[in-house]
Amino acid sequence: MAGAALMELALRNRMDADLDRFFLIDLTPTGDVILDDALQQLELAGAEFGAITALQCTTDHADFYRRTALNGLVAKGIIQEEAGRYSIIDDREQRELKARLRQELMSDEIPDPTNVMLLCLVEAAGLLGLILTPDEITKSHDRVEQLNRIDIIGHAVAWAVADMRSIVRH
Repeated sequence: MAGAALMELALRNRMDADLDRFFLIDLTPTGDVILDDALQQLELAGAEFGAITALQCTTDHADFYRRTALNGLVAKGIIQEEAGRYSIIDDREQRELKARLRQELMSDEIPDPTNVMLLCLVEAAGLLGLILTPDEITKSHDRVEQLNRIDIIGHAVAWAVADMRSIVRH
């Protein structure tokens, strides 16, 4: 959730990155509760910060982001909550997203920036198996690597997520 918030802030031109650091470029609220909170947390980190710092600032609020996102999906009629568990009511958006991401991975077309960021996050979280078969994952390895290098922010956030996952596992 924290990584997704960072990527969305980048897509909305609120932050940018170079090879070494992230930096805030616009502190104007987005109107989205999650993104505005993430923006406030990042502002506390200073004008420039690394990917790990960015994730740490927002990870502290990941439960709030998760609850807020789930409540939004319930309000849109996409999922339903029953006794603390969530189930999908309408999986159309999920199917469309999987198809779109799968198309990006299985083609050599110029990718959409939003899809690149999503794929960086999916790959870092170890979730490519939700989009591709094991054989397709093997066949698309070079494409995944290529897409991971296209976007500086997506690459940095994905690297930081993968790094944090390895710390948690050990």
